Amino acid sequence: MTTAQDRIDALELAFGSLDDPGNPLGAAALLAADAAGTVLPEAERVLDDFGLNAEFVPADVGGRLERMDLLGRLLRPVFRRDASLGFGYGLNCFFAAAPVWTAGDDAQRRLAARLLLSGRRLAVARHEVAHGNDFVRDEFTARAVPDGLVVDGSKSAVANASRATGLVVFARTEGASRGRSHTVLLLDRDELPAGAVENLARRTTTGMRSAEFGGLRITDCLVPHSAVLGEAGDGYELSLRSSLLIRGLIPSIVLAGADTALRTVARFAGRSRADGRSSLDVRHVRDVLTGGFLDLLIIDCLALVATRALHLLPRQMSAYAAAAAYLAPKLVAESMDEMSAVLGEETFAQDGAYAMFQKQRRDLPVTSLGHAGSAGRQVSILPQLPYFARHAWFADPEPPPDLFRPDRELPPLDLSQPALLGDGDPLAATLVACTDLLEDADDGVGLGGPALRFLARVLTGELAELKKAFENVAEGDREALSSPQSFGLADRYTLVLAAAACLGVWREQRSAPAGRADAFLAAPAWVTAVLYRLVARLGLPLPDRPVEPQRLVLEEVVARLHDRRSYDLYASPLA
Repeated sequence: MTTAQDRIDALELAFGSLDDPGNPLGAAALLAADAAGTVLPEAERVLDDFGLNAEFVPADVGGRLERMDLLGRLLRPVFRRDASLGFGYGLNCFFAAAPVWTAGDDAQRRLAARLLLSGRRLAVARHEVAHGNDFVRDEFTARAVPDGLVVDGSKSAVANASRATGLVVFARTEGASRGRSHTVLLLDRDELPAGAVENLARRTTTGMRSAEFGGLRITDCLVPHSAVLGEAGDGYELSLRSSLLIRGLIPSIVLAGADTALRTVARFAGRSRADGRSSLDVRHVRDVLTGGFLDLLIIDCLALVATRALHLLPRQMSAYAAAAAYLAPKLVAESMDEMSAVLGEETFAQDGAYAMFQKQRRDLPVTSLGHAGSAGRQVSILPQLPYFARHAWFADPEPPPDLFRPDRELPPLDLSQPALLGDGDPLAATLVACTDLLEDADDGVGLGGPALRFLARVLTGELAELKKAFENVAEGDREALSSPQSFGLADRYTLVLAAAACLGVWREQRSAPAGRADAFLAAPAWVTAVLYRLVARLGLPLPDRPVEPQRLVLEEVVARLHDRRSYDLYASPLA
């Protein structure tokens, strides 16, 4: 039986080596297609043969989607090479299908599944939001008539607009009450009247230049009541519920691009000069490479927790998904800025050995843009924090250990279960429990030494400060929760969650049965270095710099470069 790991390995091998100049799917070909603003046909054929769309379709309607953590990993071989390909070919189809999987009836789910499994595409035209981005400013309207709804309007930037057969349309409903202003429709273009849907001009983007962002206009188009997903007026809630499914994937796709960027810079830094030295002899360069790798480990721990929590903690996962989607692009963007200083003028290379760096750096902002961007992710976290402060922090039990163990099976994905607002914060309890574990060790040496113990204690102290800040804020106090101070505290909360996720992964690797643990992840060096980086980012007191953990992490960076293994929790073999 083919496993998910087999599929991940097969997809990686199908693309071949990224840095092989003779590979028709290598960096040179991808860069040329990017410069031309076109998708590489050979790369799309690889995904056709692999049947990537089946990964976006739940198993109960004929697809291969059973675990969200594995879907995130399956995307990495594609996004490691080209975000335009990964987003334009498939991931946008999953984003479009998420409302169908979340609220569609049996017929609607079968329609979306049929389209995707036959190799066709879905596109989503979302509604305008006040805190959104320029890509969601115009919209469609839906007017109720006896036979259904009449759809009118246009969107100037819809991913895969002209290539999609299925359309998921968020349409403003005339006369609807506040909060019920939008209805979501699933449309099959093949079944609509001729000329009802018009493709508008394509928009160019600085990043993801090969992905199509085109316009759509729908004119006086009658659609049946059966096209409505959920109930009329469910658009806002359905958008939020769909985001619970989507946000956990954001860290994997930005991590994959950053993996290629870090590999590019590590290769540049390791070049030997005429005097036998290299850039690795410079401490700043070593710190940049180490920091970049640590950020990817932080992101992957968050990705693991956010996706597995959909299965294990559906009533508590909303804050984790939002935190992961918010923090991952932020960490990668800052890390890429640091790496660009190491590359120097090669940062701007359009071709050659180091040109993939500037492509990944350009693609990142578009890849992680999302419907409402980072502000929307913070806004979804903030209302939960007063409740956590009063009822959850330092009171909740820990989550199940399987939250941190990617080798463990998961319960079936039930999309009726995830809650928009969490009723607890068990991940924060992991931080407290790990701090207690370290404090209870005889001298901390066996568990990473005094530095790790000190850092965990400082982070638990930060959680206590967050509790003080939010426990007197009334739930629903919009003025208090929308203040700059609250947004800053929400940012700090995401860093505390990141620390808890990393500690959980380390602890479970450390206690895994013989032969099941990863030696690097079970050792304390990486988690000590990660916590040092997070505490420094928070501006909190630091112990002496842990030199030995930093050295061991750098050795892992170099080893994975030479052994061709991925810069994430899995150290997967690369083609």
